Amino acid sequence: HVQLVESGGGSVQAGGSLRLSCTASGSEYSNYCLGWFRQAPGKEREAVAVLYSGDGRPSYADSVKGRLTLTNIKVDLKNELYLQMDSLNPNDTAMYYCAARTGWAICTTQTMSRQIKYIDWGQGTQVTVSS
Repeated sequence: HVQLVESGGGSVQAGGSLRLSCTASGSEYSNYCLGWFRQAPGKEREAVAVLYSGDGRPSYADSVKGRLTLTNIKVDLKNELYLQMDSLNPNDTAMYYCAARTGWAICTTQTMSRQIKYIDWGQGTQVTVSS
């Protein structure tokens, strides 16, 4: 299993920005899928941004394209994952979870959404956007 430690999040007004960070470690795999999901009250958990650590090419949900930017930096045996969130709106309010799927290299928001039972999760960090 991958250990995921998140930081960032908080409260911001509409139009503002936040940055989420996640340190991923402990995997026996050199490369795997990494990304962020979010879950609002009463809604299903959804993938918002994912990438394959081998090439860093991101995939985004349609609802966040152009506003969220996902990047990954390899540091020794760890991955440092960052989610820059700009032009936030109240619909972005949710608990955000860092996610890792090892043994899998098809890293898109669609494929990760179908892999939920195989995903390792961080503890979650709250993002609240007020109007």
